[in-house]
Amino acid sequence: MTLWNNPSVDDTRVSYAKLLDDWNNLLERRSTFREPLAPYGPILDAWARWSGGRVTPLAWSVEDCRARWRRGVPLLSEVSLSIPPEEMEDLLAPILEFLATIGEEDALLQRFAGAWDRGEVGPAALFPGKGRIGSAAVQERLGLSHELLSFLAYGSLRPILDVYFAECRSHLSESPWDLGICPFCGAPPGFGDVIENGQRRLACHVCGGDWVFPRMGCPFCGNKTPTELARLDAEEKEEGYWISVCKACNGYVKEVDRRTRWNAGSALVEDWGSPHLDLIAHRAGYWRAIPTLIELKESA
Repeated sequence: MTLWNNPSVDDTRVSYAKLLDDWNNLLERRSTFREPLAPYGPILDAWARWSGGRVTPLAWSVEDCRARWRRGVPLLSEVSLSIPPEEMEDLLAPILEFLATIGEEDALLQRFAGAWDRGEVGPAALFPGKGRIGSAAVQERLGLSHELLSFLAYGSLRPILDVYFAECRSHLSESPWDLGICPFCGAPPGFGDVIENGQRRLACHVCGGDWVFPRMGCPFCGNKTPTELARLDAEEKEEGYWISVCKACNGYVKEVDRRTRWNAGSALVEDWGSPHLDLIAHRAGYWRAIPTLIELKESA
């Protein structure tokens, strides 16, 4: 079944066109970052141009989804999703170019590309799993860093999984999910928002999902001890932006208060567009679960 006229695909194409517009607007606001952040542009452009191909949205009922969420199980872990490799090739190409641009070893990228072309590595090897993104076996066999494999995963899977889970998104409302991983695909959060009602909403960069999570809690280790949870700010403080850190596991997630920053872009745009906050967190000894330009350059 193709999805050229499927509303889920049409809506996704519109949303990624808007994401690209948000990105360009952010580069206007933060013009000093325009050059170092330029490699992200072709990735967003590929997402906006992706056609939808042969990915059929998951049509589970509210109860189908909630039964998994009550058990603390993300949906992707209990479905048999088979993505044709050719469906991802136009999405993978700009990711590989991005990684080459920032200095990743050509031999590693060629090793991955060769394994992909030979069918030794397929889309399922990039899926999130327990405590990680991508297959540990593939990472070890190809000699890839976890950061590289994670970026390959979310850079190529994002629009596909966004379409796949489109019809299940609304089922999360008032459902029992309070874990620090995405209820749809199981990936860790990439960014956090404080929304209009004061709740904290975590965003998934791998599938485009989001979920409400306690403001006083670490999504990575579950720590809820107030004295071990803190905020870091930039030297030139930007109102409404901060870094939430956990002193127990040293994990961090960047956040924006949308009640103050009403014109902020999407979670992914704000995350990719604030490398100065990542530098602050890294210099203080903290780590993040979803890699961005900073982590990739350090691992290259």
